[in-house]
Formats: sequence, structure tokens, C-alpha cells
Amino acid sequence: MRTRGTIRLATRGSDLALRQAATVQSALEDQRYEVELVTVETEGDKIRDELIQNLGKTGAFTRTLDEKVLSGDVDAAVHSMKDMPTEFPDDLVVAAVPERGPANDVLVTPDGGSIDDLEPGSVVGTSSLRRGAQLRHHRDDIEVEPIRGNVDTRIEKVLAPALQAEHERRSEADKERKGATGEDDFDPEFDQNVDEWFDGLPEIEKRALGREIETEYDALVLAEAGLRRIGLDHHVEFEPLPTDGFVPAAGQGALAVTARDGEVAEALYGVLDHPLSRVETTVERTVLSTLNGGCIAPIGVYGQLQGEYVRTAVQVFHPEGDGVVHERRDIPVETHLKAATAFAEDLAEKGAAEYVAAARDDE
Repeated sequence: MRTRGTIRLATRGSDLALRQAATVQSALEDQRYEVELVTVETEGDKIRDELIQNLGKTGAFTRTLDEKVLSGDVDAAVHSMKDMPTEFPDDLVVAAVPERGPANDVLVTPDGGSIDDLEPGSVVGTSSLRRGAQLRHHRDDIEVEPIRGNVDTRIEKVLAPALQAEHERRSEADKERKGATGEDDFDPEFDQNVDEWFDGLPEIEKRALGREIETEYDALVLAEAGLRRIGLDHHVEFEPLPTDGFVPAAGQGALAVTARDGEVAEALYGVLDHPLSRVETTVERTVLSTLNGGCIAPIGVYGQLQGEYVRTAVQVFHPEGDGVVHERRDIPVETHLKAATAFAEDLAEKGAAEYVAAARDDE
């Protein structure tokens, strides 16, 4: 990497994307590089009312950023790895995989309940085919409804019904109290009046109160890494979902810094790359690529490096929910590319290829 001038990093403009890019910026600045973040609007950002699998092509959140890299407008781009297609231009490389965050999903509810605490008929929101298939497989008595938006937007949609109902209760209690006494005394049921209660709410709950409700969600499933990176893990109630039953998406929790192959990529690798995270995500993405799943099939792939092996779990669901291929295998680190490919080929023979083909037909 050049020792003079500014390194230009492309990023999406969402709060989460900017926070993720800022961690890369900080790591580079710690090594005395000057860094500028360049915000780029992607195809996925432009089509706000469509779910990821309906955007018509893979790479909806990454392609535009990488085009800026290839054109020389920026030096590198920062992506959520799970958004990246498994194939991209020859001149482009994943220059660095920083240390991975938590890979698992979480269930967000207004009261912090678990997946098994949900009442039959509860409505759970997700923007992911994989998460929807896993939810239906685990609880066939709940409803899975699509939900779109940034992390904070989706959370607001879940919090809104309960908060608005609470606001109404407190407002009515205030009216009754004032009507009876003419004074602003506390209602025995509440320790604050409605204005004091509102002032004490976190900002995300205040925004949820003003949100128009289209679908009343009882819960939401999203990635724990995103929740923590955006700083909302201390402001909402959530329950981690077990990775054995809810296998995460390939690369979930990890970032990928792409660059043109050459001096810049080599320097990014030296400053940012985390070997353990790279091995784990390489196994995951190799399985996904070999299965030809992309983002159009409900597939979970999760690898954990333990000693000389990457303990790898895979779930491939039929798009109609008619079945699942769920297998685990210890992948030797020494031959992880070859072994991950062989694992995926075995999965394909056990029905995974049929399920992926069905998903492509549905698309």
C-alpha cells in the first residue's frame, strides 16, 4: 500500500455499513494510514421494498462498490461477507477478512422471550429465505412474514405495537386522573405520567412509537453481529438462537475487504487479515459455491476452527419446506478447500442439489 496519500474505502451508507467500515478505517489508521470513507448507493439500497432474494441477481449490495474498486475510483471496499456472491471478477480479491464477530442469529421480541415461548400463530419477521425455512422447521405453528429495512428499522417494526399500546394505556390513565382530580397526580398503576415515561425511553423506542404499523410482528430474527455493531444490544431484548438448529449463513458475522490484486491487497492483508476467520469463512463459502446456492436457496453453512479441523454444519432446505438436508463434518485445516468441496458434493448427492434446483425454479 502506498505510504503517501489517502486510502479510499467504499462502503454502503447504512448505519451498520458505516460502523463496519469505521472499524476497518480505525485499524488502518492505527498503522498510520490516512483513510477516507466513500459512501456508495448500491442496487439493493435503491430497491427498498423488495426482499433480498427478489432483487433479481446476486451481489445486489456489493457489485456497485466493487465496480468502484475496479474502476480505480476507490482503493478498496468493505462488505458484509454474507452479502457477497461466491464468484466475482478475476482482478478482484478478498484482500482481508478481519476478525469475525458472532455468527449466530438472535430472536428479538418486546419482552425477551425465546423461540419456544412464542404463542401458536405468532408472527415472526425475517428478510431471509434461510431463516424463514429454519423457523418453519422448528415451529410449524407460527407465521413467518417478510420484513425489510435496516437493522434499526426492522427492530422498530417489532417494538411498535407493544409500545404504542403502552402509550395509549398511559395516556388514558393520565386523562382519567386529571378529569377526576383536576391535578396531575400519579396513577397508582404507573410511577410516571406519559410524558416522563416517554422521555426515559431509548431513542429506538421513541422512533418506534411514531411508526405506522402495517404488520404486527411478535418477533424478529436477525444476525447478532449486526445488532451488536449498531449498538442496540443494550437497548432491546433478544435471545441467541442455537447454531445447531439455526445454522447461520455462510460468512455471517464476518467482513470482507475487497481490492484489486496487487500491492494494495497485500498491504491490507498484512494489516487486517485474521487467519482463523479466513479459514472458517473460506470453508463456508466453498461449500456454498459448490452447491451453487448463492442467495436464492435456503442454505446455512457454519464452520468453527477447533484444533486441526473446521467443524462444519450445513442445512439445505427445500424451498417449499418439504425437507432438509442437515449434515456435519470435520474438515481438515490442511486440506480445507478440497475437503469442503468434497463435503458439498456429498451433500448434493444426498438431496441438496435437488433442493437448490427447486429454489432456482421458484426464482
